[in-house]
Amino acid sequence: MRDSANFAIIDLPESAALAPLEVLYEDNHLIAIMKPPGLSTMGVREGEESAVTLVKAYLKQKYDKPGNVYLGVVSRLDSMVTGVLLFAKTSKAAKRLNEQFRERTTEKTYQAIVSGSGVVETGKLTDWIRKDEKNHRMIASRHQTAGGQKGELLVESVEEVPTGYHLTIKLLTGRKHQIRVQLASRRVPILGDRKYGSSAPFPAGIALHAAELVIGHPVSKEKLTITAPIPAIWHNFL
Repeated sequence: MRDSANFAIIDLPESAALAPLEVLYEDNHLIAIMKPPGLSTMGVREGEESAVTLVKAYLKQKYDKPGNVYLGVVSRLDSMVTGVLLFAKTSKAAKRLNEQFRERTTEKTYQAIVSGSGVVETGKLTDWIRKDEKNHRMIASRHQTAGGQKGELLVESVEEVPTGYHLTIKLLTGRKHQIRVQLASRRVPILGDRKYGSSAPFPAGIALHAAELVIGHPVSKEKLTITAPIPAIWHNFL
């Protein structure tokens, strides 16, 4: 079993980065970074930075690569979410990792801080999640609905904190905005998540953090655990 206890912070050229890139794990096949809040994984307008453009710039600089750099996107995080973001450095690794995510053999653990009028307890939450085209967000329903996809997560721990509740969550499916909408539908939105009804301020994105990702290494097949410590600002809310 491997882990990612050691990480590096790499300064990129001014034109290639908004901030230093924090590399949590890297080998010949994979690279995982600590995604900061406000940075999209991919799909930004021309001239804007994304995690993809920053990692490509890092690889190009570190290995003095000519031309285009291959980077396979195998995991995604909402722009305001922090934590482990994984990429493949080869097409073979990308294919094998995408299969793991599709077959749900990976393990994804998140930390969240929530507040509101609802009650949250440990256990599995199951909803059917669909897109609200009019309001450009997702909707969660306890009952199966037309166009809804089943979303499941496991609340592993609940700790009362001065700002609400600190949760440890195992994500069992990977629907868009899943954790955000499932918690908001129970009247305990994530701090800072105004899109889903939070009125509580949070200075760095929203209080949702991808803390740990467990995969099978695409080449060695060994279990690989990649972890990201919670951002320092979180300690003001715990």
